[in-house]
Amino acid sequence: MSEQRRRGKYPDELRERAVRMVLEAQRDCGSQWEAISSVADKLGPTPETVRKWVRRCEVDEGRRPGLTSDERERLKRVERENRELRRANEILKSASVFFAAELDGRTR
Repeated sequence: MSEQRRRGKYPDELRERAVRMVLEAQRDCGSQWEAISSVADKLGPTPETVRKWVRRCEVDEGRRPGLTSDERERLKRVERENRELRRANEILKSASVFFAAELDGRTR
């Protein structure tokens, strides 16, 4: 994952550890949510935060449908590039109209 991306207030090591602990604990617990709640109590983040980390891991590993983290980053990059290109295109169109009007004024 890109190091430039802001990851929030929890370090990556804690996220990875929490996900590992949930995957190990859910074998012993009655449900995944029970395992998530237990791990969250031990490590500090809210259960919902840990649940999101687990879901993201499951998607990244192909165990759950959805866009992987790499695909999300690529999509964001492509959308940003698309916005920039559209803006540049609008600027070029405006310049074209301006210079066309200038040329029309000179020939008369």
